[in-house]
Amino acid sequence: MKEVLDRERIPRHIAIIMDGNGRWAKKKGAMRIFGHRHAIQAVKDAIEGAENLGVEYLTLFSFSTENWSRPQEEINGLMELLVKTITDEVPMMMKNNIRLESIGDLNSLPQAAYEKLMEAKKTTAGNDGLKVILALSYSGQWELTQATQRIAQKISEGTLKVEEITQQVVADHLETAGIPDPELMIRTSGEFRISNFLLWQLAYTELHFTPVLWPDFRREHLVAAIADYQNRERRFGKTGEQVKS
Repeated sequence: MKEVLDRERIPRHIAIIMDGNGRWAKKKGAMRIFGHRHAIQAVKDAIEGAENLGVEYLTLFSFSTENWSRPQEEINGLMELLVKTITDEVPMMMKNNIRLESIGDLNSLPQAAYEKLMEAKKTTAGNDGLKVILALSYSGQWELTQATQRIAQKISEGTLKVEEITQQVVADHLETAGIPDPELMIRTSGEFRISNFLLWQLAYTELHFTPVLWPDFRREHLVAAIADYQNRERRFGKTGEQVKS
């Protein structure tokens, strides 16, 4: 299906809300963790598909700050699955020159998950291909609060003046500092909301919603989302005539 895409207009940065694992498992008459386990292939397809198409950044909303309120048994299963998946996928990342990065309140992760994540990031740090960014214990409101606190601290210390605060200054204090904003955000499972994800960064991102539940997401769905993106006119507040000229 890659032939349907304009290879000169592939988004540099794609963000994905990976939703629907629990509903997928329920349809199978299984526990929610069953859906999370079967979602690993979707993650692999998204990463390999993005890498093959020349995407530079792929951000995966893996675990939100709100997810900590889920049943403890599910949280434990998710964290164990996170450790196993990171461990299993590092060889693939090294083979394909993929670098692993992360955003979120990482100190809230269990020690084993935190250590495996840091180890994988260190191992892949020298790779300069696709950057896979895991959003873990992350929410947009938490991120903006953290950025506000960092900026306020600099004002308190006298290293930054109130009148010097610009949009770029705010961006520089976000978890994603140095990373371009996503051009395309994909949400699976048929839900039509962004669920506290990259609230600042999605200001002009094209949103693609698909009814496909995340465990069923494959490369063809990624291609379809990018094709949808390429059929849109990105105006950034300008008129269509201005963009064309």
